[in-house]
Amino acid sequence: MPESALTWFFLCASAFAGGVVNAIAGGGTLLTFPSLLAFLSPVFANATSTAALMPGSLASAWGYRQEVGRARTHLKRLWLPSLLGGIIGTLLVIRLPERVFATAVPWLLIGASVLLLAQRPMLKWIGAHPHDDPKRSTVATVIFFQFLVGIYGGYFGAGIGILMLSSLAFMGIPDLHEMNAVKTILAATMNAVSLAIFIMSGVVVFKYAVVMAIAAIAGGYTGARVARRMRQDVVRVIVVSIGFLVAGYSYWSK
Repeated sequence: MPESALTWFFLCASAFAGGVVNAIAGGGTLLTFPSLLAFLSPVFANATSTAALMPGSLASAWGYRQEVGRARTHLKRLWLPSLLGGIIGTLLVIRLPERVFATAVPWLLIGASVLLLAQRPMLKWIGAHPHDDPKRSTVATVIFFQFLVGIYGGYFGAGIGILMLSSLAFMGIPDLHEMNAVKTILAATMNAVSLAIFIMSGVVVFKYAVVMAIAAIAGGYTGARVARRMRQDVVRVIVVSIGFLVAGYSYWSK
């Protein structure tokens, strides 16, 4: 692993930018993970990226503490499948041969980029289609879907926000703020359990993760401050483009 001022600048810049885009549009993993791939193997890069962005997840969860009180019923239903799915997904990363994850990297990046690209039309659809109190069958379907989202979240995680919002729209939650609160708490749950397993498995490179976490926190604060001045569409297109470019490079360089 090369150690130079340029290395640290590159990693901190990606983490800062990841914090900014997470605050504005989401998709910070599409910046931190590829930057770490330049210095680490895919599994170590995934784990270290999770560690670097975790403080931002916790901060976001705290920011929605008022809405959480109104969404306790939904959190009670969806917290456990998120936790169990996150555990399974993370164990798949750790237990399967690393070549399996390395082979999946281009497709994971493409999938995450498509999800981010779909975020705006999906949010418009959610706002245009309010739903009444859900039927039992609908609740059961959403719980199962959340379990699958948890597995994906534990395995890679980029794009889980829009996946959760698409299903939470059917749960009768009255407004987008409460949906975001539920989404944020569940995402923080997946990230927390993933990070715990990654740490116990020794695949987090802390010398990178700690410095990047500080940069990501600064980026998140900056992003929150300037979010109203920036066009989310522009940020989203840049991040999606990076995701597709890195996916192409990962695929053709194998």
